[in-house]
Amino acid sequence: MTSRLVLTTVALVLTVSVVIGVVASLAVRTYLDGRLDDDVQGALDRARNAPAWAYVDSASLQPPEASGDGRTRPDPRFGQGESTLTAYFGDFADYDAEPNGTVVDRGGRFDAVPEEDLDVLAGVGTDARPRTVDLPELGSYRVAATETAYGVVVAGLPTDDVDDAVATLLRVEAVLVLGGAGLAALVGLLLVRRQLRPLTEVAATAHRVSALPLDSGEIDLADRVPERLTDERTEVGQVGAALNTLLAHVESSLTARHRSEQQVRQFVADASHELRTPLATIAGYTELAQRRPEDTDTQRTALGKVAEESVRMTGLVEDLLLLARLDSGRPLVREPVDLTRLLLEAVSDARVLAPSHHWRLELPEDVVEVVGDTPRLHQVVTNLLTNARKHTPEGSTITVAATATGFTVHDDGPGFDPDLADRAFERFVRGDVSRARGGQDPGGAGLGLSLVQAIVAAHGGSVTLSSRPGDTTIEVRLPVSTT
Repeated sequence: MTSRLVLTTVALVLTVSVVIGVVASLAVRTYLDGRLDDDVQGALDRARNAPAWAYVDSASLQPPEASGDGRTRPDPRFGQGESTLTAYFGDFADYDAEPNGTVVDRGGRFDAVPEEDLDVLAGVGTDARPRTVDLPELGSYRVAATETAYGVVVAGLPTDDVDDAVATLLRVEAVLVLGGAGLAALVGLLLVRRQLRPLTEVAATAHRVSALPLDSGEIDLADRVPERLTDERTEVGQVGAALNTLLAHVESSLTARHRSEQQVRQFVADASHELRTPLATIAGYTELAQRRPEDTDTQRTALGKVAEESVRMTGLVEDLLLLARLDSGRPLVREPVDLTRLLLEAVSDARVLAPSHHWRLELPEDVVEVVGDTPRLHQVVTNLLTNARKHTPEGSTITVAATATGFTVHDDGPGFDPDLADRAFERFVRGDVSRARGGQDPGGAGLGLSLVQAIVAAHGGSVTLSSRPGDTTIEVRLPVSTT
């Protein structure tokens, strides 16, 4: 990643530098060409306005006649300090002259234009517009031509100075671009490594966590990205914060999985323990009956205990199967249920089973109707009333009240132990002896309230418990029918 970022940065610097260099070179070239064209136009004007004798003899570069004072006239075709080319083509009045040309360098040395170059200059258009021509002997020139009274005049200046200036600029730009690219690579490498150092620490945290054994057992994911690297105002901080959130989620999920595994193990152990007791009883009484085949009373007693334990074991197995179905998410029947009638029937049955308790039923004037599975909801009410009956002493008052969203079961018994209340709906959790009627062992497998919660949850409802001595209430909320 560091290499890619640095290469990208260097590529951007190179691209921008090259674009700037090309634009600058073109601008300088255009400017210098404009200056050169102005000089060419000036040279053309001087050559066009020269007197007739100036067009005649380029070889001697002297006029045919001397001035009145005996001195030679200065050559009016050339500007001072310029390297100028001038050529003439045509009939020069009184002078018998052939096409000729003169080139003068900055040092003032005059030379005749070679014939090969004159042939090229003869083809230049006479529109006085500067253009570039490559002369076989003299090289590249910027020239312009026009017609005069004596013939065609061509004037030009070499492009060497412009070419050299642009070439020098390009060389300087190339050095600067390469130097800038190298500097950008060095500085970019240092900056990228510095900026990515926090990301490296985040990655190190992820690597440490990935090396932990997370397949089984209790998981401790205490390793987190340091708080200084979780500032969400920065990109690295966003990654660090997201990783910490992920680790917290993974830790909670693994903790829940471990807790679930422990519950499953405990569930299997408790179920095995609950099944072992009736099985041992059945095995014991069966062995007793086999030893005394002639004893009718023993046979009758043994068969009665076998039948009793079979019923107990059958009920336990059915409860376990129901819990397994509910845990697997099997759907229940969804139909309108008359909760008022269901509570009335359940309380009537409870009065018959426990006449020593005071049973109260509070129903609203309107019928309460919920959506659910009638047999399963009847089991919920029965389990709650059975739990209240078994865990309260004789003479206790148990009140069942229908509400707009379900019902409540209240008793004035000793209540749940505070340590037990939080786990009352867990499987195989039994009420303590102090809550049992008459202080006796309540018996049972401890699946009553867990079945209540599982069935209510499968209906999309909820069940809550509040308990203190003399005031215990279990509230069940269910989906209300809209029909």
